[in-house]
Amino acid sequence: MKIDTFGVEMWMNEWETKCELNLAETCVESLSIAELLRIAGKNETDLSVLLPLKMTYGEIKGSNRLRNAIAALYDKQSDINVLVTHGTIGANMLVHKTLVERGDHVISIVPTYQQHYSIPKSIGADIDFLQLREELGWLPDLDELKKLAVPGTKLIALTNPNNPTGALIPREMLEEIAAIARHVGAWVLCDEVYRGTDQHGQGMTTSMADIYEKGISTAGMSKAYSLAGLRLGWIAAPLNLIEDVMVHRDYDTISVGLLDDHFATIALESYQNLLKRAHHITRGNLSRLTSWIEGEPRLSWVKPRSGTTALVKFDLELGSYDFCVELLQQTGVMFTPGAALQMEGYVRIGYANNPEILKVGLERVSDFLLRH
Repeated sequence: MKIDTFGVEMWMNEWETKCELNLAETCVESLSIAELLRIAGKNETDLSVLLPLKMTYGEIKGSNRLRNAIAALYDKQSDINVLVTHGTIGANMLVHKTLVERGDHVISIVPTYQQHYSIPKSIGADIDFLQLREELGWLPDLDELKKLAVPGTKLIALTNPNNPTGALIPREMLEEIAAIARHVGAWVLCDEVYRGTDQHGQGMTTSMADIYEKGISTAGMSKAYSLAGLRLGWIAAPLNLIEDVMVHRDYDTISVGLLDDHFATIALESYQNLLKRAHHITRGNLSRLTSWIEGEPRLSWVKPRSGTTALVKFDLELGSYDFCVELLQQTGVMFTPGAALQMEGYVRIGYANNPEILKVGLERVSDFLLRH
């Protein structure tokens, strides 16, 4: 199987270890195990339960305790509708491999996480792109979606909250998307890895799995829950799809690690405490980023409503890749070039890391922009 180079991941692989201030990071500032235990109301003595744990495969679908904790994040899901995977990236891969066959019609929004069009393309699907536009606040044009969604469309792929723009599709629009999909018999895959990071209220985006009978939601521990090192994600979907995914999962996952399962369970059983920490970081950092953007005449954006990233337009006589390389080499600050996201003329800025890193990084970028 041939597949396109993964633009964002190639960029991160090349430069992430060479920067001083990583403003390309998309995870809320990562937790240590000690911090996780403290937030969850536990301490080091609780680690003793791991000592007699035999390193078997464990429960193949994920432990019942973990799947119940995941189901509690949704309005209408139960443990039987949840399957644990190797990260959200594994969840997305499994859904595409399960549903999509050569010649199928798939619609993907862009910009988005590249998995959602490159994987079906590699399978031989017919891909149509629903281009998000700045003048619409980076939200889908539903009239255009209706034109693209012809009878027999197999899958509509979304990211909500959106990566890289931080746009948030509201419940009413999700219901309209579900109605369009229902009319043509399509599944809707909604990558919700940034769910929990909304800028207002309790922070939890409405989930597609709770709205549509053929809705599939994927998510994981990396972004809002600050535990990327667990490499643990999940699929929430109708039982018949979960059973079909299991057939493919047996070939590339079998089970996730027992330790990953254990610590993810601890985290999700205290998810409100973790989200409170995430909101403190992301909401404070976005306020700082907003003030900074307003003071930079060569930059413009649509302010994110959720997520951990912003897509920022720049007015420089440089391509986005050259801009980001020059910025990193001269200042130590790392952005992600829009070219890696099929969005030339933009950069993606991550604002969910340590507030001091963001503060110092933005100051250095201001100096860089003055020199240009």
